Amino acid sequence: MKAIASCLASIINEENSVCPWENIPVSQQKSILQVIASPTPPSCIVYPHTTEQLAQVMAEAHRNKWRVLPCGSGSKLNWGGLAKDVDVVVSTERLNRLIEHAIGDLTVTVEAGMKFSRLQAMLADSGQFLALDPITQDTATIGGIVATADTGSLRQRYGSVRDQLLGMTFVRADGQIAKAGGRVVKNVAGYDLMKLFTGSYGTLGVLSQVTFRVYPLPEASGTVVLTGDAKAVSQAADTLRGSALTPTQADLLSTQLVSNLELGKGLGLIARFQSIAESVKEQSNRLLEVGAQLGLQGTIYSAADEADLWRILREQMHSCASESGITCKIGVLPTAAVEVLTQAEVGLIHIASGLGVLRFEGENTVDKVLEIRNLCQTHGGFLTILSAPVKVKQEFDVWGYTGNAVQLMRRIKEQFDKEYILSPGRFVGGI
Repeated sequence: MKAIASCLASIINEENSVCPWENIPVSQQKSILQVIASPTPPSCIVYPHTTEQLAQVMAEAHRNKWRVLPCGSGSKLNWGGLAKDVDVVVSTERLNRLIEHAIGDLTVTVEAGMKFSRLQAMLADSGQFLALDPITQDTATIGGIVATADTGSLRQRYGSVRDQLLGMTFVRADGQIAKAGGRVVKNVAGYDLMKLFTGSYGTLGVLSQVTFRVYPLPEASGTVVLTGDAKAVSQAADTLRGSALTPTQADLLSTQLVSNLELGKGLGLIARFQSIAESVKEQSNRLLEVGAQLGLQGTIYSAADEADLWRILREQMHSCASESGITCKIGVLPTAAVEVLTQAEVGLIHIASGLGVLRFEGENTVDKVLEIRNLCQTHGGFLTILSAPVKVKQEFDVWGYTGNAVQLMRRIKEQFDKEYILSPGRFVGGI
């Protein structure tokens, strides 16, 4: 183990760039061990400062067949399957520069280790923002958001991570630097590697730079919350989907989540409108009228109250009260969302895509998860376990994939990483 750390330190001879396992803080060791299937910890964490250093590290790892676990800040390191026999953790946290912000073209290029919150603050100075809503906004890195496809509720208006990603630079498993896409909104050439890398959990390459499209900051914002009977909430969601209203975020909330947030009783529908002030007011009132006609309780949130509501909602969805808690990502037909939420504990589902997050705690947690997984599959959907105790991930298939594309995925993996040294075991089928 010390030999690996010494070898990598000779490649990156900057101070504190290679941290041996025994020098890693206990809290950080614990988070790493939550994603590793073997009892032997990795030898060290490596912090490249440039894409070229990252390439040198990967070339050395490839030559020695060291297994590599890429990460950013590690905020979502416990998502996905357990990695197998990791030798080295490679963090892009110090690859965090702004490369280019083309304000007039509405694009931005940054290194993968830049924190999401820092990028948003920089864009806000120019009246723009990146239309993503990741779970941990203060600690999540841009590369980690892409690797886990962590979009959030803003996908209602702006689409997913892959819809906004225009270009990227990445380091292959063999240490070669490669690029895909570009820095313009209209760019079509060959295979769309941006879509392939999004949500690949670091199994195809290590991102070093990404280019996103960005959007002007809206003038005004307002959020409507409707709560009450499940059937009435479902009708309100159907009406909203089929109307001319244009929410930027729109989610269905489970009964317990509504209660935890002190929003009312029953299921909930939360919709955010962002535009010019007159439009926000008009659309909010129209949705309130829809709720009133269905007998639902309605409330409008604005300013600081609105910001707090969305922040607390995000925290509620991903902060388990105990270490035995399980958080899952699901996908169902939007028309089946209410049925799923009535059988879940804490949950949120986007009304347009049918994607969402469920959280389970307490006794018989695994049984509940498997029950909901069967329900989702019955409706042509899926349930993937994001975070869970190591024991659960060792005993159950976290992905629950039932399709027929695993062999195709393996062939793609072998094209990019023939030796299987990148994030081994974290993806579908143990890839």
